[in-house]
Amino acid sequence: MKRVLSGIQPTGHLHLGNYLGALINWAPLQEQADEALYCIVDLHAITVWQDPQELSHNIREVTAAIIASGVDVNKSILFAQSHVPAHSQMAWIMNCIARMGWLNRMTQFKDKAGKNKEKVSVGLFTYPCLMAADILTNKATHIPVGEDQKQHLELARDISQKFNHDFNVDFFPDVEPLIQKTAARIMSLRDGQKKMSKSDPSDYSRINISDEADVIAQKIRKAKTDPEPIPDCETGLDNRPEVKNLISIYAALAQQTPQKVCESFAGQNFSCFKQELIEILDSHLSPVRTEMKKLCQDPHTIDKILYEGAKKAHKVSAPIVSDILEIMGFIPKK
Repeated sequence: MKRVLSGIQPTGHLHLGNYLGALINWAPLQEQADEALYCIVDLHAITVWQDPQELSHNIREVTAAIIASGVDVNKSILFAQSHVPAHSQMAWIMNCIARMGWLNRMTQFKDKAGKNKEKVSVGLFTYPCLMAADILTNKATHIPVGEDQKQHLELARDISQKFNHDFNVDFFPDVEPLIQKTAARIMSLRDGQKKMSKSDPSDYSRINISDEADVIAQKIRKAKTDPEPIPDCETGLDNRPEVKNLISIYAALAQQTPQKVCESFAGQNFSCFKQELIEILDSHLSPVRTEMKKLCQDPHTIDKILYEGAKKAHKVSAPIVSDILEIMGFIPKK
């Protein structure tokens, strides 16, 4: 595996969905890849308004969470997107290569903008071009993605292919989606048909990575289920979204299949199962939470890690950007 790149937004508290869907896989990936770049995508965050003090806090907190989840800054390149100007510079070039029709087909924009698309920022519309810039500026070859990001990755591939065609070069490599076997799609604890989200107004809809053990226990006990016992097979989870979600969370943490979890707890009521889920959740999140808190008490160290990471990221992106500009006909800097 050549160069892996992944990013996460610093918007609000990271939750269990971020951990199981992304962070838990980043440490193993740094061992498998020739090079791994992990980015706090703070420029993506400002597609909606951010309080400046909260944004600074969130960038540091997300950095701490990534390190606490096992990413080694001596093995991987960990950096803030805004610290590497090439990402912004290349986003403009991606804007000029992408076609309006391509962006108009992006379903995530339609979902986020809803009926207010005339009032949202231009940045929200061109967000996929910045994501393409993140990938192509670093010539990343493997991108861990969830279902909701697949379309954006396809756009990055379209842009890279158009660049290669327009300038008659074989410059950008193929970009491959990296679907992790252990990646889990975690849903709201209050509504099993909605993704667990930082923006949900109810804190009881999610488990935050920073939640203390008693808070986790309370949220799981209050998590929505139904009156029926746990089924003995995975097909019994059909049409039971909240139950399926809790089983999926347990399965991801225990590194088991949902079928295996159903067999283990078949016929039991949810009070027993929830207690087991609380214990396995805390065993996973407690060391991450402890390390996060320790790191967040020393913001200067976090800043230094990000600055050093940006230097490494610049060494990767600078020659690539230079080549892109030369191919396009820009006069090189001396």
